[in-house]
Amino acid sequence: MASIDEKLVSLRHEFHRDPELGFQEVRTKAKVAAYLKDLGLEVHEGVGVVGVLRMGNGNRSIGIRADMDALPIHETSTHDYVSKTPGVMHACGHDGHTTMLLGAAEKLSVSRDFDGTVVFLFQPNEEHGLGSQAMIDEGVLAQFPIDEVYAIHNLPGAPVGQISTRVGQICSSESLFEITINGKGGHASMPQVGVDTITVGAEMVLALQTIVARKMAPGAGVVVSITEFLTDGQRNVLPGQTILKGDVRARLPEDRNDLERFMRQISNGIAAAHGVDVSMSFDTQFIETINAQDPTDAVARVSKSMGLDTISDRPPMSFSEDFAHFSAAVPGCFLLLGNGEEGPNGQPLHAADYDFNDDLLTIGSNFWAALVRDRLPLRQDKE
Repeated sequence: MASIDEKLVSLRHEFHRDPELGFQEVRTKAKVAAYLKDLGLEVHEGVGVVGVLRMGNGNRSIGIRADMDALPIHETSTHDYVSKTPGVMHACGHDGHTTMLLGAAEKLSVSRDFDGTVVFLFQPNEEHGLGSQAMIDEGVLAQFPIDEVYAIHNLPGAPVGQISTRVGQICSSESLFEITINGKGGHASMPQVGVDTITVGAEMVLALQTIVARKMAPGAGVVVSITEFLTDGQRNVLPGQTILKGDVRARLPEDRNDLERFMRQISNGIAAAHGVDVSMSFDTQFIETINAQDPTDAVARVSKSMGLDTISDRPPMSFSEDFAHFSAAVPGCFLLLGNGEEGPNGQPLHAADYDFNDDLLTIGSNFWAALVRDRLPLRQDKE
């Protein structure tokens, strides 16, 4: 009979071969639910999948979250478990995150050496920042109250098994913006007749970059990126409408609010100077991920006790994480787990040839089990 760790490798490869996009994780959810039921856990299926494991009489409860969704990327890997769905692949390691948490559930259901309740949270649609809030809106935290919540994300480029985290802000927020400029287009040979919006848009692109350079404190970790410049112009037609789309990252809510205010000031000011109309939307998809003191201290303590390379004060990350909604509702800790520095395991997240490192399946599942024992220890009866 295969060991738990051997089964996890095969299971991870199954998830990798059969990726599903956010809110479409039908087969993934069914496989997760079946695995948990086979372990004898209490299983609840809704937007995501929740497994509940209770031991002893302890009244404390902790949650551990794993994400399940894949990305709309065509895989270029050559291993024997390549995605069988064209244009969809697990390019962020969510297949590994899910498998590690299932492994922890199995190991804890066998060892039964903790006192309290573990709530295993399998979340859909992390990539678009909608899955955790959907689970919360469905009532997962009301139905399964937890005192703390945790999540892991693998980190390519870091040594295999290295755990890093920090107290406070660890991941940035992400806000998507759209600026629509309406002027008066016309013939390319007579620009003076109207007010073409392509020059106005170009001026805005450059001016928006001054927010980071001149309006935010150095080292604030703010990013303003224009990612799309769309017009209705043609070969000899000056555009009457230009749309700018982009992405903003911030480490603090106050910085995010300032960014929106500065962007509106700049776009309105330039529009007024050129006599055109402008409108702007600013939609925060991911809020900042904040780690609480006690859960983060516990992660570092457990990691060190296992002999893992541990960084407890890593710099904040510029990427965003949907776990933020869970850790905003309940004290929590988001941590990073080194995926390796070379080969497919060292490729950037979201790369078409990225692959989760199977060596982490044992490391991660053992870490989760050890963390549960630390946070929900067996009671020592007094004589």
